[in-house]
Amino acid sequence: MKTSLNLKKIESVKGKVIIPGSKSLSNRALLVSSLAKGNTTLLNVLKSDDTARMIEALQTLSVKLNVNMNKIDIQGNDGVFSGDLCQKELYLGNAGTAMRPLCSVLSVSKGVYELTGEPRMMERPIGPLTEALKSIGLNIEYLNNDGFPPLLIRGSKVNSHEVSISGTTSSQFISALLMTAPVCGGLKIKIVGDLISKPYVDLTIDLIEKFGAKVLRNGYKEFEVLPTGYTSPTTYLIEGDATSATYFAAAAAIAGEIEIYGLSKSSVQGDFKFFSVLEQMGANVTYLENSVIVKKDELHGIDIDMNAMPDAAMTLVPMALYTDSPVTIRNIASWRVKETDRIQAMVNEMSKLGVCVSSGNDYISIDATQRNNITPSFDTYNDHRMAMCMSLVAFDREININDPECINKTFPTYFNLLKSVSC
Repeated sequence: MKTSLNLKKIESVKGKVIIPGSKSLSNRALLVSSLAKGNTTLLNVLKSDDTARMIEALQTLSVKLNVNMNKIDIQGNDGVFSGDLCQKELYLGNAGTAMRPLCSVLSVSKGVYELTGEPRMMERPIGPLTEALKSIGLNIEYLNNDGFPPLLIRGSKVNSHEVSISGTTSSQFISALLMTAPVCGGLKIKIVGDLISKPYVDLTIDLIEKFGAKVLRNGYKEFEVLPTGYTSPTTYLIEGDATSATYFAAAAAIAGEIEIYGLSKSSVQGDFKFFSVLEQMGANVTYLENSVIVKKDELHGIDIDMNAMPDAAMTLVPMALYTDSPVTIRNIASWRVKETDRIQAMVNEMSKLGVCVSSGNDYISIDATQRNNITPSFDTYNDHRMAMCMSLVAFDREININDPECINKTFPTYFNLLKSVSC
């Protein structure tokens, strides 16, 4: 039975928060460590539903790992996976950061695998990746609808080391190929169209290079990954999740001051640039060696292209309640194929406040000049980011959030942490 969380109006925030490890880095590091030569100790691994799905999948694939809180010791496989004669089923929930790279790696491994997940995962496209893999001789079958999970994979070897793939739907497809390339004999990856969410590809390259990969690139149009395999760096520290940090950064910009630990200017995550967006809107931001301090100031509206950080962009939607002019977020078509149709979900929920919301295929605009004074109940669509974003409305009024447990996907302690800095 799903529950509802009541949040009283939050007058201000003050204090310090330590942000849990990055989801994107955690799941990438778990997989790459499993493919590496040698043993790896991963530090500050995010504990969440998404990482749990990856860990369970690796255990099903006979990877030896020891989980001790946020530290995980992994015995590397020194190459691709070797399944036995039995078909293995991997249930991946709604974790795109598990489904997409595992699809790619298992297609060049030995064995037969079925990849499945919860109903929403069956609606999230994977066709650009699977068709690219099939084009180089790999054996992937759609078990329900073409271009979508569930998938049946019969592992084999590539018959070509050059592959083309569209960059317009999800950068996770390109990241999946990049992570697979060192252990399948190398790949030259050509991007068709403009690559979205470019910083996530940079993040992937940074990580695999720390595990010994060699990547040659022509901007974001072509990547050549050499057949180096992976070698463990012995330990790998996962930095705090920059997307998770946006909620506390926004809270401070709206009503107080928070020091956010676990991130620094050397962050490899594209969503770290959200702090710069807050500065553009008028917030006071100070960068320290291992933390960032955000202080309240007069906030201004913004009209901004957020294609490079679509997840962080969601945090700007409720911020429109606290700016002196509208907030317009553009080039976010990828929201349509996330955990839910996030553009439509935001239109639905923000409209409950009586504000003016307009949207299109790849944008949303919020003018909160006019609003009502009701106590809304926000639906979350089984989308962790909807729950966390809508919590920021509590600086305007008392609210209710339905199914708050959906935050377990990436940030199970979020509401407790928010409460700890609320006044």
